Amino acid sequence: MNNYENIISYKDGAIGVVKINRPEVRNALDNKTISEIEDAMNYFEKNEAVKVIVLTGEGEKAFAAGADINELKIKKAQDALLPGLQGLCTKIENSHKVTIAAINGYAFGGGCELALACDIRIASENAKIALPELNLSIIPGGGGTQRLARIIGKGRAIDMILTGKAVTAEKAEQIGLVSEVVPLEELWVAVLEKANQILTKGPFALKMAKMVIHQGYDIDQKSALLLEKFAQAILFESDDKHEGVTSFLEKRSPMFGGK
Repeated sequence: MNNYENIISYKDGAIGVVKINRPEVRNALDNKTISEIEDAMNYFEKNEAVKVIVLTGEGEKAFAAGADINELKIKKAQDALLPGLQGLCTKIENSHKVTIAAINGYAFGGGCELALACDIRIASENAKIALPELNLSIIPGGGGTQRLARIIGKGRAIDMILTGKAVTAEKAEQIGLVSEVVPLEELWVAVLEKANQILTKGPFALKMAKMVIHQGYDIDQKSALLLEKFAQAILFESDDKHEGVTSFLEKRSPMFGGK
């Protein structure tokens, strides 16, 4: 792993952790931070020992409180056309590994978009989530206009984006924006419990499930069901499927190899 300035990245067993480490500015996302997160994601993506990647923020106040305003002030039209945050969020969404956002406080703007790109979002009770970009007369540019609507519905997403209002962790759970809310001191325990549940599953099946869900979501149901069948056909011939069924019949824990 590289030595980073704005993030902390480490491996804990089969879990890769990427922690934004700028608590003095509520873990704001400048270009350097985005680049470092992407580099860490690339490392974990290539590391076969890593099965789950967790994104979180340092401290007890913020997951990531949006863009660095000093950088935003000087951005020009051509900057919006670069991969930037949207490219990073797409990389997170398309990761072959399962991704979990541990939302430990404010997740505003780009921080919200990072969380939306993850497969699973778990929030602490003090968390607040918002896309307030219209306050600056810009729009969410990291995928927020699209992913938020797909997760909580078009009507609620329009309301959140046009008003810029923040939702509490409790409200976020009610509308399906996060899957679980826990006390701040229990957040990491909850994340590890979720990750360990996932780690008991067949890694090849995890990859295929993610692919079918993401690729099938934006196509017609008939085509998506066909995609599901093809994925299942591949899994039926896999070593992991044989091991999963055999271990179940033999009443023992499976030893999956990812093939």
